[in-house]
Amino acid sequence: MNDASKNIEPHIVVVGGGFGGMSVVSSLAHTPARITLVDRRNHHLFQPLLYEVATAALSPGQIAVPLRHVFRRQHNVTVVLGDVTSVDLKRRVVEVDGDALSYDHLVLATGSTHHYFGHDDWAAHAPGLKSVDDALEIRRRFLLTFERADRSDSPDERQRFMTTVIVGGGPTGIELAGTMSEVAKRVLQGEFRNLDPSSLEIVLAEGTDRLLPALDPELSARAKSDLEKLGVKVRLETYVTEIDERGVLLQSGERISAANVIWAAGVCGAPIERGLQGFMRDDRRLNVEPDLSLRGHPDVFAIGDLAYVETDGEQVPGLAPAALQMGKYVGRLLANEVGRSASAGARKPFEYWDKGTLATIGRGKAVADIGRFKFGGVLAWLLWVFIHIFFLVGFRNRLMVLIEWAYAYVTFHRGARLITGQDAHEKVLALSETSTSQRG
Repeated sequence: MNDASKNIEPHIVVVGGGFGGMSVVSSLAHTPARITLVDRRNHHLFQPLLYEVATAALSPGQIAVPLRHVFRRQHNVTVVLGDVTSVDLKRRVVEVDGDALSYDHLVLATGSTHHYFGHDDWAAHAPGLKSVDDALEIRRRFLLTFERADRSDSPDERQRFMTTVIVGGGPTGIELAGTMSEVAKRVLQGEFRNLDPSSLEIVLAEGTDRLLPALDPELSARAKSDLEKLGVKVRLETYVTEIDERGVLLQSGERISAANVIWAAGVCGAPIERGLQGFMRDDRRLNVEPDLSLRGHPDVFAIGDLAYVETDGEQVPGLAPAALQMGKYVGRLLANEVGRSASAGARKPFEYWDKGTLATIGRGKAVADIGRFKFGGVLAWLLWVFIHIFFLVGFRNRLMVLIEWAYAYVTFHRGARLITGQDAHEKVLALSETSTSQRG
């Protein structure tokens, strides 16, 4: 790693190439500073459409773009593929795969990860949805349920294979539940000789008394009704207390036998493990000042899902628009301060502008909570489509996703139904053999 002290220009290190990190770097395009963007993956991922990869509608390349390609024309940026494992705030150094990288300003935008509330062993049986790898694993498991059921002669095992439990009734949970139901009822019809794919049973378990708790209660009720019309079994005030390879155990004592369990019940911050413990909350987010800096360290910022931020007494939600706003705020703040004394002017606190919330449920079904306007149906779905296309990075991705959606809407076809992974075939055989031995 090159030492920043050897360069006259101030060195700004940004950790994380998500919405927040990219927004910071883009805002510094014309700033006389040297910028290093570090990410453990080489691509920016449009996370709001990950469920479309998990349900075989889109391929990963349609919602992700290489970071080097994004910033190829921004000449003050260097992209580094690496994992930041520690931060030394006193020495102003971050460790990247064992190498020391010094900084003048540091922006932490590492995002969030799955939160299993103390049951990390559940991850092996109930994957969450935060990365391309997660989406491909969920897609593999989802499609394998039909293959396994098609080869099973045991009614009980077939029922287990054809049962999917989704834990969590937030946007990710309802998007997965609604889309998976549509795939089973429309897309896969006629493709299996020994199985009716529409017999797939999807159970959506939510611990609170309604879906989408952050939205207006009327929209929550509409989302529940829309899901139930798609055949999803919505279980409210239902807590999962155990997850294993055979299914889930509920707090009531009821056991649901399911071959496929998906975790959508919670997330927590994904901080760098060493050097930031004094700022970390129980949910692994970092406490920040009104200007998004760490207390006592005005040169270090945390943004996006990693930061715990309140404006007007309410927590800023972990959504892409919030990360984009935080990134733009910090980028402009740094652009104004670079080359000047940090005391040249008082920093105005970050203010979050809530532009509303959208959640899609299925074909022509969505809910929208935008200020005074609360509505659902086709209009909300079209608005959801337009906004998500708009925020995709790259014209080619926008065009390809729009074509895929239009084609799927007319034909009910999903072209990314590939079961990937070296052990896919072996697992089908193994489970079929297990089913046979249990019948014996």
